[in-house]
Amino acid sequence: MRFICRLLVISIVMLPFQTLQAGMIGADQVVAAAGAQAERQAILGLVSRSDIASQLQSLGVDARTASDRVAAMTDEEVRSLAGQLNSLPAGATDGWVWAAVIIIGVLIWYNFYK
Repeated sequence: MRFICRLLVISIVMLPFQTLQAGMIGADQVVAAAGAQAERQAILGLVSRSDIASQLQSLGVDARTASDRVAAMTDEEVRSLAGQLNSLPAGATDGWVWAAVIIIGVLIWYNFYK
């Protein structure tokens, strides 16, 4: 019996103790985590769309691999990518293409109908 007691005392002394601390979580941390999770889900939703998946496939990237990469991104990277996606134009072209079309149209009209 003494041997078991000594063994228990030695094991308690030798094993490391971990202390836990409880603390308050700030509202900004909760909002940032929830926002990053929502942005991650939005990006994963885009990757799972059939037209984007086929475009990724034509570029040699499997849609599942792209989803895994998005899941492995940090919150900072997700925020950056979501910001870039939100700033892209909704249509297939931006304003410069329309400006070039208008300028070419004006030049053609000026040269042929002058």
